[in-house]
Amino acid sequence: MDVRFPVSREKGRELSAKMAALGICEADLEEIFVRSGGRGGQNVNKTSTCVYLKHRPTGIEVKCQAERSQALNRFLARRMMAEKVAAIVLGIESGRRMEERRILRQKRRRSRKAKEKMLRLKRMRSEKKALRRSPEGE
Repeated sequence: MDVRFPVSREKGRELSAKMAALGICEADLEEIFVRSGGRGGQNVNKTSTCVYLKHRPTGIEVKCQAERSQALNRFLARRMMAEKVAAIVLGIESGRRMEERRILRQKRRRSRKAKEKMLRLKRMRSEKKALRRSPEGE
């Protein structure tokens, strides 16, 4: 990658390798800088630190304003772009989406049959442990 970012060389190489593997080249990216919002104080209000990326071949758009530094946001936007392209091209679910689905599964209420099964297994386990206990008379 011909673009330098304020991250370690290893992270830069990792990103460029991932983008190359997915077929994303810098010429295909449309990059626009806009003013961020939210926290960051005067720096955010006066400078255009938010990065908007569009991958022309796929039409995927990414907007990143996570950091106060424009250069770091450029790196993060490219990383997000690579994840989205991988999700579409390779059919891989992103880590964030997998995490959301895991949390939904955890919060979902159990069915009556599942509750009964869980309680039956707990009862069986307690009975098994009760048999292991030594007799109280000895």
